Amino acid sequence: MIPLELSRLEQLGRLEVAPWADAVTGVQIDSRRIEEGDLFVAVGPGRDFVKHAFARGAAAALLPEDAFAALAAIGGAVRDRSSARVVGITGSTGKTSTKDILAALCARHARTVASEASFNNELGVPLTLCRLEPDTEVCIVEMGMRGLGQIAELSRIARPDVAVITKVGPVHLELLGTLENVARSKAEIVDALPPGGIAIVPDDAPELEPFLLRDEVEVRRFGQPRSWDADERGARGTFEVGGRTVTVAVNLPARHQARNVLAALHAADALGLPLADCELEVTLSRWRGEEHELAGGGLLVNDSYNANPLSMRAALEHLADRAGARRRIAVLGDMAELGPDAPEFHREIGRAAAELGVAELVAVGELARGYVEGAEGVPAHWAATAEEAVELVRTVLRPGDAVLVKASRAVGLEAVAENLVE
Repeated sequence: MIPLELSRLEQLGRLEVAPWADAVTGVQIDSRRIEEGDLFVAVGPGRDFVKHAFARGAAAALLPEDAFAALAAIGGAVRDRSSARVVGITGSTGKTSTKDILAALCARHARTVASEASFNNELGVPLTLCRLEPDTEVCIVEMGMRGLGQIAELSRIARPDVAVITKVGPVHLELLGTLENVARSKAEIVDALPPGGIAIVPDDAPELEPFLLRDEVEVRRFGQPRSWDADERGARGTFEVGGRTVTVAVNLPARHQARNVLAALHAADALGLPLADCELEVTLSRWRGEEHELAGGGLLVNDSYNANPLSMRAALEHLADRAGARRRIAVLGDMAELGPDAPEFHREIGRAAAELGVAELVAVGELARGYVEGAEGVPAHWAATAEEAVELVRTVLRPGDAVLVKASRAVGLEAVAENLVE
C-alpha cells in the first residue's frame, strides 16, 4: 500500500500504535491476515482481536466509532495519492467474472490491482484501494449494491475513470421495486465519472438509456461477439472492439462468459492498453462455474456463490452445453431479494430446467418450491436446507451424471458441491 502517516488516522477513532511505527503500509479487518506494518481496523467484534493483530506485527490498530466511514476515509486517502487509472465494474450479473477477466487482460501490460473475490461493498471497496502501491497503474474495483445510492457512495470513494455496467436485470427487487430502479442504481457509477470518463454499457438494456445523458462522458456499448467456439478446455472468440477485430482464446467455455470477455476488452481499450490476438488464462473467483470430475465420468459445475433469474438460466444453459450425453441433474436453491414476484421467477426457472433437458431436480429452500412447480414432467425433490440437500443429492446421483449446484449466497449450497467432490 502507498504508506499513510499515522497522523492521518487520529481523527477516525481511537488509535493504538506500536512503539516503532509512524506510518502504515497496509490495511486489514481480519487479524489473521495482518502482515508487519499493517493497520488493523476493528470492525464489529474485531475489537476482541487487537492483541492478535499486534502479535502478528501490526503497526497500529484503529477502533473507530463508524467503521464504514473510517474505511472510506482511509481508502479515499490512498486513492488520492495514487496515479493509477481506476475501472469500476457493476452489474446485475457477471461483474465478478468481468473483473477477473479484465484483471488478466490488464496484467499483461500494466501493474494491476483488482478486487479480491467479491470484495465489492462498503468494506471491500476501501480494502481494494488500500492495496494500491506507488507503481500501480490500473486498479479494478468491483461494486455491488442492495439499494439506491450505494453505488454512488462507493464511486465517491473509488472515483473511477472508466465505468463498466455488465448487465441490468431483475435483482434486489425486494428493495428496488422495479427494473428502472435497478438501472438507476447501476447508472450511479456513470454519474461519478469525471469529464472525459468512459462508460462501457450493454446494448440490450433500454432501461439504462435515460441515465446516460452526460455530454462530457463517452458511452461505448457492447453486444455479442462475432463468434464463440467452445469445448471442455475453453473457448475461442472473435470480438469487435474499437473498430478492430480481436481473437481471444480463453479457458472459459461457458457461453455467458463471451459477453463478459467483450466487456473486459472494451474496458482495456478505454484504458488505452494494446489489444491483440491472445491466449488468456483467467482465474475466476471461487464458486463461479468451477468444474470438477465426478465418479464414472461425471461432472460437477459448482456455481454456488450467488443466483438471480438471469444467471440461473445462463448456468442451466451451460449445464446443457457441458453435459453432452450425460444425465443432467440441477441442484437449485432460493434466489433471494426478488420481491413479490419471487414465486413466479422461481417457476420460470423451473420451466427453463425442463426445457433444457434436466433429468432430475433438487430444489433447496422455501422459494425453491417454485422450481418444482415450474419443472412439470421432471422428477423433482425438495429439501429445506443445504444440509438436508447433501443427503438427498446422494440418493439422486448416479455415476456419470452432470450436476449443476447454484443458489443465492444465503442458501450455502457450496456444502453440497464440496460433499460431492469429497
